Amino acid sequence: MDMRKLVGRNFARLRREKGLTQEDVETRSGYSQQYLSGLERGRRNPSIITIYHIAQALGVSHVELVAPDDQP
Repeated sequence: MDMRKLVGRNFARLRREKGLTQEDVETRSGYSQQYLSGLERGRRNPSIITIYHIAQALGVSHVELVAPDDQP
């Protein structure tokens, strides 16, 4: 399992479920839209601190960003 892609898929799904744009999350988290875009595409390797801050910006538990999904 590629954790970068898993976090990216979960981030994108949660962000859309909350009705937020990447720019909204940028404002809430302090991470640039470019960084968040790379994260969604599975091209970033976020630290646990980054995962925690992004989860807070989304209003979810950090565990939701690393929870397994159905995709291989």
